Amino acid sequence: MKEPLRKQLNAGLKEMGLYYPVEMQQKLVHYIQLIARWNKAFNLTAIRDVEEMVSKHLLDSLVVQPYLEGSLILDVGSGAGLPGIPFAITSPDKKFVLVDSNGKKTRFLVQAKIDLKLDNVEVVHSRIEDYQPMSDGHRIYFDIITARAYATTDHILSSTAHLQDTDTRILVMQGKREQQFDNSEYELVESHRLDVYGLDAERHLLEIKKKSAA
Repeated sequence: MKEPLRKQLNAGLKEMGLYYPVEMQQKLVHYIQLIARWNKAFNLTAIRDVEEMVSKHLLDSLVVQPYLEGSLILDVGSGAGLPGIPFAITSPDKKFVLVDSNGKKTRFLVQAKIDLKLDNVEVVHSRIEDYQPMSDGHRIYFDIITARAYATTDHILSSTAHLQDTDTRILVMQGKREQQFDNSEYELVESHRLDVYGLDAERHLLEIKKKSAA
């Protein structure tokens, strides 16, 4: 089953202008097969068909990968690892922190990290508001914060404010474009219309950052 899925994935990647070696594609397919296996007991995602997961999980995440700048990336409300795990597979030079408050989902993420040999992934079981990363006594701020189907844009901005500085970019993945956020401390850098192979649905990416102090 793995090779037909990889060919399906490869066709979608080519259509979207993304190119990853076969080894990465195989690892991506292995990942959705893990989701399908764990789904039976843990209800990680409403999508049950592994072929559907190629477009609705893998390609729908990877369409954002070209916008990942910087080396330290936080995936908020990661759930089954989307988009964090596909990002980590295809960007081995970057570090990804996947945060979720659901213990069953973080147990899956830990196992996926082990099975997929993702040394660039850290899994954190916590409410995002309670997550306070430190290094050598200093608070850590992230280069990129991603969120996919997690919460409203305003909630994403406010709940992760303690993890941002003015260089942090917040990438909010949406279906239909929602109304603009109300938080006056932030500005919209750019809005991107995304085309995902195999999906007949709107996809948008909002790129947001804190306003610089006057």
